[in-house]
Amino acid sequence: MKLNKYIDHTLLKQDATKGMFDKLCEEAKEYDFKTVCVNPSWIEYCKEKLRGSDVKVCTVIGFPLGAMTSEAKAFEARQAVELGADEVDMVLNIGRLKNNEIEYVINDIKKVKEAIGDKVLKVIIETCLLTDEEKLKACDAIIKANADFVKTSTGFSTSGANLEDVKLLKKGAKGILKVKAAGGVRSQEDMITFIENGADRIGTSSGVKLMSNQKPTDSY
Repeated sequence: MKLNKYIDHTLLKQDATKGMFDKLCEEAKEYDFKTVCVNPSWIEYCKEKLRGSDVKVCTVIGFPLGAMTSEAKAFEARQAVELGADEVDMVLNIGRLKNNEIEYVINDIKKVKEAIGDKVLKVIIETCLLTDEEKLKACDAIIKANADFVKTSTGFSTSGANLEDVKLLKKGAKGILKVKAAGGVRSQEDMITFIENGADRIGTSSGVKLMSNQKPTDSY
């Protein structure tokens, strides 16, 4: 199991500075992580820093609330791809899902998928705010919208991924979607357990510590 290739090495803090992104990219190259995951204004910078490596650039859209218009999300996603993003993690409209406006949710995702073409689209459903029934409804909507992954968490709400959610989302994915577990991975043992139970990708700001089997201290 190549643990490094499960990791989206993440830096989404509001106060992140250039030096922090330099470190992120150097670590990603050293450990050959799958991606770095950054806010859109840092896509070009990280793309250049990673030139010549196998590490891709992932970005976040409609982040972290997911409550902006579908058109705004689509514009942001289209621009992100133009700037060099290889993968896009968008936030689902949580309130609309909880209101059972499923067609709205599907169309919201579809507009982003159409904007990014063949790039990988992961949909963050913020599991800590949903019932199990809502999580499964979200999976169905993501499948209907032709996205690629269901992702547990933004890392900016009340909690991140847990094992029970990973198992549930794996079931809801129906062999069509992949599952990204973000936040909540507290050790290399946790990471392996998540992967064995259905996680195809791990979102974490502690990739280096996980690879060296140290305990992460960050919340994401």
